[in-house]
Amino acid sequence: MTLSIIMPVLNEAAGIEAVLSALAPLRARGVEVIVVDGGSRDNTSACAGRLADRVMTAPRGRSVQMNAGAAAATGEVLLFLHADTQLPDLADILVLDGLDRSGRCWGRFDVQFDRGHRLRLVAMMMNWRSRLTGIATGDQAIFATRAAFEAAGGYPPIALMEDIALSARLRKIGRPLCLNARVTTSGRRWRERGTIRTILLMWGLRLRYFLGADPRRLAQAYDAKR
Repeated sequence: MTLSIIMPVLNEAAGIEAVLSALAPLRARGVEVIVVDGGSRDNTSACAGRLADRVMTAPRGRSVQMNAGAAAATGEVLLFLHADTQLPDLADILVLDGLDRSGRCWGRFDVQFDRGHRLRLVAMMMNWRSRLTGIATGDQAIFATRAAFEAAGGYPPIALMEDIALSARLRKIGRPLCLNARVTTSGRRWRERGTIRTILLMWGLRLRYFLGADPRRLAQAYDAKR
């Protein structure tokens, strides 16, 4: 199988080159990297163009951007990577071999934060919850075969919780492959807002989502807490 990595971005010029440079070994092994810009007001696209196989634009919104990238991708397996998340070494091999050997059609990585002792417990809780529920978050670098992604209808065009919604759809098709290898994601928002406060915020938003709250209102509440 072949792999395409899809990265939605917005105003990431300051760090996009370092993020994409880390993917160079994967590109050397044939992995396709697609960057989908949601209308950056800096030179994100220009910086990314030198280090990605394709840079495209789409209306702003993570779900819309990732769906656009998936439609343009050529890989049989799609991996959705946030710009502040770094894959582990040999991530492409782990994904493709894991799907092949397990017979599963989607999955995610375990996650760790870039620094912060307190955030280690948060990461442990996220990984444990994901294994228990079969639900993944975007920070865990969700991947799926193209067939499964299309069968699930792709990402729903909602303002928040698109990763939760997609993994819930994929879970109806099959259980996820939970890779022990860890992606490393930024803990900046947790440190800025406070760990406990952020945990309570995210739990509250997820509870409201599962109770049927409008994702647009949840996105407004999320932004208001920044």
